[in-house]
Amino acid sequence: MTALGYSNQIESNTQSPTLLKVRNLGKGFPVKMGLFKSGRVSAVEDVSFDVKEGETLGIVGESGCGKSTTARLLLRLIESDTGLIEFGGQNLKTLTSVERKEIRRNMQMVFQDPYSALNPRMTIKDNIAFPMRVHRFPEETIRTSVFELMEQVGLHTNYASYYPSQLSGGQLQRVNIARALALKPRLVICDEAVAALDKSIQAQVLNLLKDLQKEFNLTYIFISHDLNVVEYMSDRVLVMYLGQVVETCDAEELYQNPQHPYTKLLLKAIPDLDFDKAIEAVKAVKGELPSPLFPPPGCRFSTRCPDAMEVCSRIQPAFRQPVPGHSVACHLYE
Repeated sequence: MTALGYSNQIESNTQSPTLLKVRNLGKGFPVKMGLFKSGRVSAVEDVSFDVKEGETLGIVGESGCGKSTTARLLLRLIESDTGLIEFGGQNLKTLTSVERKEIRRNMQMVFQDPYSALNPRMTIKDNIAFPMRVHRFPEETIRTSVFELMEQVGLHTNYASYYPSQLSGGQLQRVNIARALALKPRLVICDEAVAALDKSIQAQVLNLLKDLQKEFNLTYIFISHDLNVVEYMSDRVLVMYLGQVVETCDAEELYQNPQHPYTKLLLKAIPDLDFDKAIEAVKAVKGELPSPLFPPPGCRFSTRCPDAMEVCSRIQPAFRQPVPGHSVACHLYE
């Protein structure tokens, strides 16, 4: 599908300038299927969206839907097979090594596991200072900035001489956030940034992220499988299934008026104290997630969709807008 075919999908209601522009992003990985046979896993396929300056775009979906792969493609931690990524109007694929290093200062990431994301042999101070040393900041600036960053993320400066093994998970994630902010980025990608934390600590970190966004005018891409967290954090939400985008709109609209059958099932699956509702949600989901090695033809959700029609298994649905500003790839709205 061409970029033109995504015109509805990528539309945004905000009037802020576009910071990140993604068109038809695709990535596959070769896999061994036997002694003499190989295949290719389609991890991300034809993903397009815009992120406006100062907003939070939530990306949600089941494990294996391509959320984290998309994040790594945006930062060029892995290279895409197809598609366009523009940051601040610059095509990331055409940058020189010097330009790439400069633009990396403006794009940072907070990873899911706060323990493995830090160097266990470096102190907290050195972990936070590491990106500044890579970009050759003066040592005096680094010393001052580290303590300022620790205070901004709610960590006492006494922890500067500690090692990661001496801190809790919540404290370590604050260290990761401080390190991500060290270069004063414009875009921060949070990849399941609170998934490994207790609920009470999750709330503290989420509120911290919101406060930092207001203070520094940050733009977030917030990736999570927890729809409650995404609802709290996001201005717009992008729903992914098996490597493709199936629905996107404002966060409030998505939770009040979901259109795609997959999104409806995700919302039904949110834990509920009502036992009958929980049982109904389990019964509503049929089948297993198809293998990305052999994705179904047509709509990839057709093998599990309660509303599937004959056309769904043959033709990939185009994006429609059943409600203005609300884009969904589903044959039900044709």
